[in-house]
Amino acid sequence: MTGSQAPTAERPAAQWPRVALRIGFGCVWMIDAVFKWLPGFRSTYADIVAAGSQGQPGWLHPWFTFWVDWQRPNLTFFTYLVAMIETMIALGLLLGFARKLTYVLALVFSLLVWGVAEGFGGPYASGSTDIGGAIMYAVLFAALLGFDYCQGPDPLAVDSYLEQRISWWHWIAETGHHHRYAHSHSGGTAAQRPTVSAPPAPRSGLV
Repeated sequence: MTGSQAPTAERPAAQWPRVALRIGFGCVWMIDAVFKWLPGFRSTYADIVAAGSQGQPGWLHPWFTFWVDWQRPNLTFFTYLVAMIETMIALGLLLGFARKLTYVLALVFSLLVWGVAEGFGGPYASGSTDIGGAIMYAVLFAALLGFDYCQGPDPLAVDSYLEQRISWWHWIAETGHHHRYAHSHSGGTAAQRPTVSAPPAPRSGLV
């Protein structure tokens, strides 16, 4: 009889697509954040927020009125807050810092921009051409969360370094079941190290 063939380790998924998406998306957010620090944004912020309510159906007016009235007394504070949030999102993407927390908060922030400043991409009429840009940002953040869930820790992210030194960091960096596998000082994660069983010993005698 011929011996059984030793199993081969599963080939790890390529990391470069999600790394390229994360860094490229981070560059887009950084450019956008730079514009938010310019005086032009501060001078037009009130108009940007109010513009989302134009042409909207009556049942949505309370939603937009709430956001406009809440921010109007402190416009300067909110303009700097938006600029700071976008800068932090950009740095989180570029560095791979606190990825799960960054992606979730950025997804919520993108939906908020879409639902207030962009007026849910509306009003929708016969001349509408798109549904707004911020909702697409939210979809991309959801995709990054999905990549991390399927592929595990990002070896090119700052999180990989921090997980080796801070025992609880994986809780805010990794998505799904991968949060259970913190990086060890020997390198890699338990989820990434393939296990290859030894082939069975040959049996002696007649079969």
